[in-house]
Amino acid sequence: MVIRRMKEQDARAVSDLIVTTIRISNVGDYPAELMEELVKTQTPGHVLQRASWTHFYVVEEEGRIIGCGAIGPYWGKEDESSLFSIFVHPDWQGKGIGRAVVETLERDEFALRARRIEIPASITGLPFYRKLGYDFKDGNAELDEEQLYRLEKFRI
Repeated sequence: MVIRRMKEQDARAVSDLIVTTIRISNVGDYPAELMEELVKTQTPGHVLQRASWTHFYVVEEEGRIIGCGAIGPYWGKEDESSLFSIFVHPDWQGKGIGRAVVETLERDEFALRARRIEIPASITGLPFYRKLGYDFKDGNAELDEEQLYRLEKFRI
């Protein structure tokens, strides 16, 4: 397993990974029609646009992209960052890959300069992020208008 920064030519494989994961993993926690609307937005162009202002990483196994994640500034702030697009292919979930992605993101320069890291977490991902020390932002355990939980972790 290799974790590296995403290259432009990875965009199609990352898009495919995200779409597959949404359709298999997230559809158990959300209405299928909502997930299909989300899938429409997860194009290679969208991945490249996100990578243009974040540090976007991929996990590669035997030449295949099986995981991804990104970190960037929280609304342009120097002392706060956000995690984005953390996905692991369903065939590889539960093998420590998601943890390795988050740990990589937490060692990135955007994380090291931040006193706080936020993540918009899906219902599906909530238990995973809580296990990694992320807690509800401002104690609010309710889903927001995007049907996500806002989680955060403070760096000491």
